Amino acid sequence: MQRVSFRKVKMPSSAMKETVEEEVLHFSLQGLLPIGNMLALNTTLGTLSHLVVRQDRPHMVMEQQFTTSEICILMPLLEAYPYYCPHEVLLASFSNGRVTEVTVARCRQRLQEAQESGVWDQEMRPVRNVLSRTRFKTRAFGIEISSILETGYILMCSPRLHSQ
Repeated sequence: MQRVSFRKVKMPSSAMKETVEEEVLHFSLQGLLPIGNMLALNTTLGTLSHLVVRQDRPHMVMEQQFTTSEICILMPLLEAYPYYCPHEVLLASFSNGRVTEVTVARCRQRLQEAQESGVWDQEMRPVRNVLSRTRFKTRAFGIEISSILETGYILMCSPRLHSQ
């Protein structure tokens, strides 16, 4: 848990000479989480951990497991914070697993054509289904995923957290 960035682990078997790369991304989400708290997203294991530093040591407050599809929805939302994440970025991440300028442009065009054809809801339905499951899991962290009409989604503080 103390490793905060990228690490390579050698597999013990001589037949497996490849390295396994585990990436942990950290998000402080200032204004959403209390000072000294952060989220750690392990993209290999699919875990999101809420960490707090106490007495110069990180402590895990809670952890949730996410599927690969849920990670593809969660990661661009976390990266976009404190701003919103456009629909085309979520679709690019969900469809391709990678967000590049090319994949975002392709998804933007795809959504424009779907809007013109009247099938935008059908095009975004798989993303919204996974987003629903992701939203359920992020609420445990006090984080709400809110929709911005015809624009995208944004991370906000859960109303439950404000009332406490």
